[in-house]
Amino acid sequence: MAEIVSLAEAVALAVRDGDTVAMEGFTHLIPFAAGHEVIRQRRRDLTLVRMTPDLIYDQLIGAGCVRKLVFSWGGNPGVGSLHRFRDAVEHSWPGPLELEEHSHAGMANRYVAGASGLPFAVLRGYAGTGLMAEGMASVRPITCPFTGEILTAVSALNPDVAIVHAQRADTSGNVQLWGITGVQKEAVLAAERSIVTVEEVVPHLDPRPGSVVLPSWTVSYVAEAAGGSRPSYALGYYERDNDYYVAWDPIARDRDAFRRWLDTEIFGMAETMGGR
Repeated sequence: MAEIVSLAEAVALAVRDGDTVAMEGFTHLIPFAAGHEVIRQRRRDLTLVRMTPDLIYDQLIGAGCVRKLVFSWGGNPGVGSLHRFRDAVEHSWPGPLELEEHSHAGMANRYVAGASGLPFAVLRGYAGTGLMAEGMASVRPITCPFTGEILTAVSALNPDVAIVHAQRADTSGNVQLWGITGVQKEAVLAAERSIVTVEEVVPHLDPRPGSVVLPSWTVSYVAEAAGGSRPSYALGYYERDNDYYVAWDPIARDRDAFRRWLDTEIFGMAETMGGR
């Protein structure tokens, strides 16, 4: 059953150096506060997994937390490149970064396979692309035993830790999220351990149209972190801070500016503030 703890405790208990960590949330409910706490606790040699690496992974990469990135798209949405990501790839600063690139469909199917307890998923895709030509261990052609058609098999994703943000949890640790939910459910179910940060802990969860409920037994740790997905948004709580994404570009372009940002907005801030 989920334990309700502070964010600092959750990261200390769940995230270890060398872990494979998935932080999911598609545009909405991105777990920024949790990512900032991982930086604050100076975790190292992480393999980060995410369908759409954006600012939070740019920040983790620049902070020296990351050894490898498994992803399907990376950028500052609506603005441009991720410059800490780019600096690591082009100049190995603050260290070299290994890349494993997939399609969105491939990543989503890998999470579903992991959540289902299957060793791989099968889809039409990758064939004829540079992604297939790379010969990655996680992608293989497979022949359908019924039709003889050549399809693509992608290995299951089973992160050591999945970290997501949600709107609410109850006092028993049951989690509820709604709106654009992406692959958060699948990431949590596929992972060995999980952290869910929430806007609030309430006595009871009331029904919401289209909501996803993660029962307490599927979650390791729940941490209350109001504003925990800022500058992304949490439907029903706050809107996306578009100005933050624009302001990030000049900070990320310059190593010294980024170091100052780390000192003031991460190491100089209390937990659960989301770096704001």
